[in-house]
Amino acid sequence: MISYIIRRLIAAVILLLVVTAVTFAIFFLLPRLAGQTADQLAQQYIGKSPSAADIAAVKHNLGLDQPVYLQYWHFIKGIVSGASYQFGPTTLHCDAPCFGYSFKNHIPVWPELTDRLPTTVSLIVGAAVLWLLSGVAVGVISALKPGSIFDRTFMGIALAGVSMPIFFTGQLALLLFTYQWPIFGRTYVPFTENPAQWANTLFPAWCSLALLYSAIYARLTRSGMLETMNEDFIRTARAKGLPERTVVGRHGLRAALTPIITVFGMDIGLLFGGAVLTEKVFSLHGIGEYAVQGITDNDLPKVLGVTLLAAFFVVLCNLLVDLLYAAADPRVRLS
Repeated sequence: MISYIIRRLIAAVILLLVVTAVTFAIFFLLPRLAGQTADQLAQQYIGKSPSAADIAAVKHNLGLDQPVYLQYWHFIKGIVSGASYQFGPTTLHCDAPCFGYSFKNHIPVWPELTDRLPTTVSLIVGAAVLWLLSGVAVGVISALKPGSIFDRTFMGIALAGVSMPIFFTGQLALLLFTYQWPIFGRTYVPFTENPAQWANTLFPAWCSLALLYSAIYARLTRSGMLETMNEDFIRTARAKGLPERTVVGRHGLRAALTPIITVFGMDIGLLFGGAVLTEKVFSLHGIGEYAVQGITDNDLPKVLGVTLLAAFFVVLCNLLVDLLYAAADPRVRLS
């Protein structure tokens, strides 16, 4: 088990290095290959009608006049040990991990990401609990009673949940439960200040996001349970006289949850990069809203920071999924 964990950790570190290289190439190398010069790249960080001296200063400050491999080295070095930027006579230091420095407002990206991360985590955790419990429960019951009214009704609801975009269900939830019937609050309150108000404000966003994902999980669970409940080991468990609850929960559901674990890890990792539409609809100042702001302002360091943070969480969640596989199935450790 220890050797398996070490192998997975090494693979995760290598994958993170590959991700940083690909991300760097997308933001700094591809524009060069597309025909942009260093002066044109530097001009994106300056206002309208910049002088040649301003462009030269920004180009030198960003290292755009250096070879690509040196730019990548300084990029990695900044993440590990921090970086310094020169603004005229003033030198500003970006502490590690330095995910970039917004040259629109002269603010480091990492502190802004950490300030917004609790909002995104609050949204994801609450929605994940709802969609996992409801999706798996509906999928199991539908699989045990295929073709019943319950099965047809909830699979129809699941199909509708997958089909309806979040900007429709979110706006509908706001209209009904926040404005027309003011049951839930409008302004986000941190958990540390008022847990009850925190949950009250986020509940419509949780339900809107959970509706989309619970529909997917219900259909995946139903499909896995229908296949698993016809296996030989299920018939053997029933022949031994085990209670139906034990057969379904300990044997059938455990085997059917393997693909659910994989999808859940990927979904959580991706959402940590920002539930963009949900945050925008419910006016939550999280990672996704920060990414939209960076794209709108053409502030590449913001977008770059969100991309790296999302990649980190995707790799981390995949690592956790691999470890859960090893704990559930000893055969995985030999792979």
